[in-house]
Amino acid sequence: MEKVVVIGSGVMGRGIAYVSAAGGFTVSLIDTSQEQLQTAKAEINSIFEGAKARGKLTEADVHEGISNLSYSTSIEESVKDADLVIEAVPEILSIKKDIFEKIDRHAPETCLFATNTSTMSPTEIGSFTTRPEKVIAMHFFNPVHKMKLVEIIRGLETSDETSGKIRAAAEKMGKETVVVNEFPGFVTSRISALVGNEAFYMLQEGVGTPEEIDKAIKLGLNYPMGPFELGDLVGLDTRLNNLKYLHEKLGDKYRPSPLLEQYVKAGRLGRKSGRGVYDYREKLTSSVLEGKLK
Repeated sequence: MEKVVVIGSGVMGRGIAYVSAAGGFTVSLIDTSQEQLQTAKAEINSIFEGAKARGKLTEADVHEGISNLSYSTSIEESVKDADLVIEAVPEILSIKKDIFEKIDRHAPETCLFATNTSTMSPTEIGSFTTRPEKVIAMHFFNPVHKMKLVEIIRGLETSDETSGKIRAAAEKMGKETVVVNEFPGFVTSRISALVGNEAFYMLQEGVGTPEEIDKAIKLGLNYPMGPFELGDLVGLDTRLNNLKYLHEKLGDKYRPSPLLEQYVKAGRLGRKSGRGVYDYREKLTSSVLEGKLK
C-alpha cells in the first residue's frame, strides 16, 4: 500500500493526512474548498515543525513528510490510482453516501475504502459501493497526531484481508489498534457519549460548575480531560449528532441533554466557534494579537 487519499480537510482529515504522510505514505488531501485546503496545509506544516522542535522528527523526516503531501479539489483524479481512501467528512449519512458512490466509480478495484466515523455503520456505508468486502471503519481520535488509538470496525461483509491491511496501515501511521465488530457506537463512542451527556445533565441539574465536574472526573477517575473539556475539543455539535444517532439505535439512555441541545442551537460549539461550555474568545484574541506583534 503506497497511496492514501483523505477526503475532507477539517480537523480530523488534516490530522489523518499528517500521520499518513509522516508514516511514509504518499497522500492526497481532498476538499471542495481551496481556502480550507490552504488552512489545512498551514496547520499540517506547523505540526511537522512542532514535531521537529520536540525532537520527534528530524529535518529529513519533515522534508520527506511534507513532500509526501499534495492537495486537491478533485476526488475523481485523486482516487484513480489510490490504494486506500479514508473519508473524513461530517457525520451525515447523505454526504457519506455521495462520496462513497463517487469513489467506487473512480477508484481501482483493488482500492480499500475506510470511513472515519465514531458511530456510523460501515455495513451501511459499504452498501453504497460494489465492494462491501473492501469497506471498513477507521475511528481516529482528536487530536490525531497525539492520540495513540485507531479503533477499526468491521462491517458485516468486511473481509479478513481488508481488516488485516487496514490494521497494518494504521500501525505504519504509528498507531495502536483494536479491531471490533460493528455495533452502534462501537466501544469508545458508547462510553464517551454516555459520560459527556451525563455531565450535561449534571450541569443542567445544578450539581456543580463545569470546572468542578471536570476536576472531579479528571482527579477522581484519572481521565486526562474532563467531559466538558473533551466536548469543547470534539465539538458539541458533533457530540449531539452522535447522541442522536445512538438514541435512535440504542434507546433512551442516550437521549441528548436539553442543555446540550440549547448550547448547539446558540452556536456554542466549542473551541472551533470560540465558545462552548468554556469561553475561548479571549485566548483566541490574545493569540491573534501576539501573532501580529511578532
